[in-house]
Amino acid sequence: MKFSAILLSNVLLASAALAAPAFARKRSTLLSSHPYTGQTVDSPLDHEYDSNWAGAAFASPPSGSKFTSVTGTFNVPTVVKSNGKAGAAWVGIDGFNTDSILQTGIQWEVSGGEVQYSAWHEWYPADSINFPALAMSAGDEITVTVVATSSTAGTATVANTSTGKSVSKAISGEALAGQNAEWIVEDFEEGSSLVPFANFGTITFTGCSATTNSGTTGLSGVDTVDIEQNSKVLTSTTVDSSSKVAITYE
Repeated sequence: MKFSAILLSNVLLASAALAAPAFARKRSTLLSSHPYTGQTVDSPLDHEYDSNWAGAAFASPPSGSKFTSVTGTFNVPTVVKSNGKAGAAWVGIDGFNTDSILQTGIQWEVSGGEVQYSAWHEWYPADSINFPALAMSAGDEITVTVVATSSTAGTATVANTSTGKSVSKAISGEALAGQNAEWIVEDFEEGSSLVPFANFGTITFTGCSATTNSGTTGLSGVDTVDIEQNSKVLTSTTVDSSSKVAITYE
């Protein structure tokens, strides 16, 4: 999943520099993320609009440092059961304005009138890979964490703290820049088109923190982004504190 910004007129030229996608998740099941292409709105915290990302992201780490880990906790959403619709929630390092992304999270898909949940990890631009079955149900508390042990190696962990079960995987990929940290709800792609976006209610990431080689930071100064498709805004993102961000389906 990558982020690719479409900026307002006062920063339109700057968006041209974001040639590489910023939210990109290529699923091994042919489900994939689409580059971030958002509009920036001047505010105390920059707010942007994209076709498939909603949530919070740092455009850069504190001066002289790099992001090395990101974590957050949320509850598995109660999804409206509308067949063929889907979505995902994840944390990641890079992808907001860089080429590669280390990310992990869960996704939901509605099929046969039921919601199917699964956990996955990805080092974009490589395909994403589903973890072995990690049982989860609506309301379960999930903690997702990525750690970069070097620029080309790291770990992805999804823990269901409600059941006490977790999955973790050491993975590697294209070099990270360590410039971005994200807490995202996504409308991903199937083939070359975005999947119909499921109504997930509200997902609130709590305990949000990102570690750099100089310390740990919360959400102070983070940018926010919402999903806009066909001139309609589909989400509303609010940073409620230094460690909590809420994304609501509109």
